[in-house]
Amino acid sequence: MVEGFWKKILKNKGFLKREPFFCLAPMVDVTDEPFRLMITKYGKPDVIWTEFVSADGLASKEGRKKLLKNLEFSKKEKPIVAQIFGSHPENIEKACKIIADLGFDGVDINMGCPDRKVEKQGAGASLIKNPKLAREIIKSAKKGAGKIPVSVKTRIGYNKIEYKEWFEEILQEEISAITIHLRTRKEMSKASAHWEIAKEITDFVRTIDKEVVLMANGDVRSKKEGIKLVKESGFDGVMIGRGFFGNPWLLKRENDEVSTSDKLKTLLEHTRLFERIMGKDSSNKRHKNFAVMKKHFKAYANGFDGAKELRNMLMKTNNFNEVKEIVDNWVK
Repeated sequence: MVEGFWKKILKNKGFLKREPFFCLAPMVDVTDEPFRLMITKYGKPDVIWTEFVSADGLASKEGRKKLLKNLEFSKKEKPIVAQIFGSHPENIEKACKIIADLGFDGVDINMGCPDRKVEKQGAGASLIKNPKLAREIIKSAKKGAGKIPVSVKTRIGYNKIEYKEWFEEILQEEISAITIHLRTRKEMSKASAHWEIAKEITDFVRTIDKEVVLMANGDVRSKKEGIKLVKESGFDGVMIGRGFFGNPWLLKRENDEVSTSDKLKTLLEHTRLFERIMGKDSSNKRHKNFAVMKKHFKAYANGFDGAKELRNMLMKTNNFNEVKEIVDNWVK
C-alpha cells in the first residue's frame, strides 16, 4: 500500500510516464548529516536516507543518548527516511515510534546488510534466511511507525540469486516501498549488480503487489545511466550510494564538468561542516572520529594531476585547519 510522502513523489515524478526518481542510499559512516547536507546543496535527490541505527540501541535509554545524534536532520533534507536494523520486534516497534516522533517522513528496515556483527544479531541480510521473523519485524515497525510509511531494503538472495520466496513473504505485509540491491549477500559489493534480471524482478514483484514503490540499487554512476536502467527495467526509482562519493553534483552536472577548483572548494566545505556538526561536544568528545572524513578525501582528490600526492598529504590530517593549510598551499 503506497502511503505518505511516496504518493507525492510518484505524482511529482510523472509516475504514468515512468519518469524515475532518485534516492541517496544509506551508508554506514558516510550518510551522516554533513554528507547529506552537501548532497542536498549541490544536487538534492528526491528522497534521502540516513545511515542505519540500531533499533535495540534506540529502544534503550543509554543507547538512545548516543544514537540520536545520528538521527539529527534539517528541514531542507526532507523527505527523509531513517533506516534501522534489528531482530527484536518489540525494540523495532519502540524505535519506529521514536523515529516517527522525531519528524521523519518514513522508516526503512535494513534486511540486506552483510556485516558480520549485524548478522550475528539476527539482523540485516540474515533475515533473508528467516522470513518468518522478517514479517514479524515489519508488523512491529508498522505498529510503531503509526502514520509514516514503512519500507524495506534487501537483496536478491543470500548465497545465490534466489529472491522469489523471499519477496513473496515480505510483500505479504503490505510495505509501502522496497529497495532491491541487485546483488546477493555473498557477492556483497564485489560483483557487478545484476541489472540483466532487473525486468524479470519487477515483473515478478508486480504479480504480488501492483502498488508497492520499487527502487533498484547497484552500480549506478550517473543520472543518465539511472534513467536508462530504470526505464528498461520497470523500477520506479533508483538508489545511489557510492556514485555520490566526491561527487555531490551527480544529479546536476556531469562529473567531467566539475573543475579541480570546485572539487577542492567542496572538499573544504564538507570538512568544515563535518568539524562543526560532528566535532567535539560539551564533554570534549567527538561525535565521530575525524578519520571518517578521509574516505571522502580519497574521492574528492581524484582525477586530476597531482591528486595522488594531495591525497597522501590529506590522509595525515586531524582537523579542518590542517586540511585547509594543505589545500591552500597545493593550490598556490
